[in-house]
Amino acid sequence: MTDTSPCIVWFHDDLRLSDHPALHAASKTGAPVICLYVLDEHSAGIRPPGGAVRWWLAQSLRALLTSLEAIGGTLVLRRGRAADVIAAVAREVDAAQVFWNEIAQVPHLAVADEVIAALADLNVGAQSFDGDLLARPASVRTKEGRGLRVFTPFWRRVVAMGDPAKPLLAPKALKSAPRVAGDSLADWQLEPSRPDWAAGLRATWTPGEAAAHKRLCNFLNSGIGGYASERDRPDHDGTSRLSPHLRFGEISPRQVWYAARFAAAEHPKVATDIDKFLSEVGWREFCRHLLFDVPDLAERNLQPAFDDFPWKADRKALRAWQRGQTGYPIVDAGMRELWHTGVMHNRVRMVVASFLVKHLLIDWREGEKWFWDTLVDADAGSNPANWQWVAGCGADAAPYFRVFNPILQGKKFDPDGLYVRRWVPELKAMPSKTIHEPWNASPLELGVAGVTLGKSYPTPIIDHKAGRERALKAYAATRNS
Repeated sequence: MTDTSPCIVWFHDDLRLSDHPALHAASKTGAPVICLYVLDEHSAGIRPPGGAVRWWLAQSLRALLTSLEAIGGTLVLRRGRAADVIAAVAREVDAAQVFWNEIAQVPHLAVADEVIAALADLNVGAQSFDGDLLARPASVRTKEGRGLRVFTPFWRRVVAMGDPAKPLLAPKALKSAPRVAGDSLADWQLEPSRPDWAAGLRATWTPGEAAAHKRLCNFLNSGIGGYASERDRPDHDGTSRLSPHLRFGEISPRQVWYAARFAAAEHPKVATDIDKFLSEVGWREFCRHLLFDVPDLAERNLQPAFDDFPWKADRKALRAWQRGQTGYPIVDAGMRELWHTGVMHNRVRMVVASFLVKHLLIDWREGEKWFWDTLVDADAGSNPANWQWVAGCGADAAPYFRVFNPILQGKKFDPDGLYVRRWVPELKAMPSKTIHEPWNASPLELGVAGVTLGKSYPTPIIDHKAGRERALKAYAATRNS
């Protein structure tokens, strides 16, 4: 290597230019910078992305390439084991150093160690930076050195640590680097074609760093008021919808933190709403810390008492749930929103998850796998942690006797049925008083609405009361065993 040897920035779940410590450090060296994204589907422990995530990744990489080209850079795409690919590129360009932002998850840390070893054999320097979390897992531990398993004390600890490091500005320019061969994005076939099921995703989302910041700005300027209460209403536009942008690192938690704190200082009346919003960012943090301690979170019960839980293998019921054909309007609306947009309102996520694991007694892992494939914000920490929370077998879990009543949840949080009318159009003409329980509507009401139960809209696949009682018996038996 020479004094003009380039450095490499390895991108993964940090598809942005601003507050990117690795890119910032590389730009400060004065050396040519090669930006590299590795699609690693082969390293041990790396969970292959689901279909919706693959779609978003393609859009986000395009946006990143455009941003890099604007400052004189480019993005090299390679596929394979990260250690092999990065070492190969380092050899090809006679690189001096490789920089990346650390992902504090056991499989990713193991892959990073493999990269470091491969680069050491080439006498190439390697340096990682914090960029994915507000606080390192090692900084939030019990006296015994374990991670916290209850959210409230965890978040208090993180908040008490004070403001995180201030976000870094994006480089104004990158020194041009030698051309490096790479794959074309089309080679990776990340987007569906036959059939093309992504029309709803395209209509709903604009991936990329610029869109992430625009969404955050709009939310803090005009959507944050009333967030503490409105966030539970799926019939209102009351959430930030930042989760997929955070999932892909198009915006960092530190950027969200500082933007929210600035908004609170400028508008004290919304300080309570902003605190609640930041606590939702804190839940992501909590799940990431939990995953650091429990890397197989998506596979095993955090509470071993549930290992003998009497789950039912009911493929027909599972399919009805996946397709939004359970006969419970709020559940069906949520599942159809998920399929069309790649997300689901958070309150409804809890309702549909509770219905699967408690009413139907289907293993939470089945739901977790479906969400992993269909959510654009499918996160290796939040997805399994949330499913285990609802099932009662995870950290900070909901009490086992809490079985969401889908009828009452619909009436409370979608009182006029606007959410259901949007996603279950066969019920759009139902009266508000019976839209969440159409089986209790009169024949005249059903006729006027054009609804024929069992034909145009399914009857409930399980009686709520019977399902609840069955679930309580199964949970009580598990706790007493």
